[in-house]
Amino acid sequence: MSAADFAWPAKVAVVGGGRMGSGIAHAFLSVGCDVALVEVDDAAAEAARQRVQRIVDRTAARAGAASDAAALASSTGRLVVGVDPGLVDGAFLVVESIVEDIAAKRRLLQDLERWTTQAVLIATNTSSISIDELAVGLAHPDKFLGLHFFNPVPSSELVEVVVGSATAATVVEQAVDVVRRLGKTAVTVRDSPGFVSSRLGVALALEAIRMVQDGVAQPAEIDQIMTLGYRHATGPLRLTDIVGLDVRLAIAEYLARKLGPRFEPPALLRDKVARGELGRKAGRGFYDWPSDGAGDPR
Repeated sequence: MSAADFAWPAKVAVVGGGRMGSGIAHAFLSVGCDVALVEVDDAAAEAARQRVQRIVDRTAARAGAASDAAALASSTGRLVVGVDPGLVDGAFLVVESIVEDIAAKRRLLQDLERWTTQAVLIATNTSSISIDELAVGLAHPDKFLGLHFFNPVPSSELVEVVVGSATAATVVEQAVDVVRRLGKTAVTVRDSPGFVSSRLGVALALEAIRMVQDGVAQPAEIDQIMTLGYRHATGPLRLTDIVGLDVRLAIAEYLARKLGPRFEPPALLRDKVARGELGRKAGRGFYDWPSDGAGDPR
């Protein structure tokens, strides 16, 4: 089935309802799509439903016009959350958004090919793992690519479209069109571990962590230099807290294996993760965060 067989807005499925998966589900709800969000068990599914509802409520509260707010507030009527893999069938696009683990992602992506018979696009939201590595075992790698959304999804303008060696040119075009319909900017890159965004972002974050470890400056001072001096929207250490120190560590370890010792994680990062100081989601990382996990750090 081709893209022409689907009237927009089409059905989209997201597998994995964590912070990123819920944000991706919200992005498609906000442009009128029907969204199926699949989780591993009932408890995770209910947590994902509540997560999407909170994002929708916050976005609706910020909407300028009353009609926009009402439309956003009612959008969860087009959301189905559950554990049944059959929910993905009939989707134009299926996005995998689970833990950054190659084996787990490969198993899921192969399952997705069996669960859905109509998908034009199957995408992974990985932030670092090679698309070609994840495509191993797929029957139709030509339909597979990376759609790397950024955290927080509602306010981020960028989606990195990562093209594998087997990805069809028509699939890339369709993916770019989907991103445009979301009101975001698609930047297309060739597959490589870490792509562009994570290689640069992690390199900056690791060096900032080394400077904290070496006593060069405090986290807030390092971040202020980057936001005021280099016009970065968020400093590398605050952003590491938002992304999650455990996520940063996993990406750095993967990049160190693939690209060499320049991505070797500093001892301070390993120590913080071992202590459970994972950033905003844990209440503490390089900063202390409000108990609700939102807002500015203390």
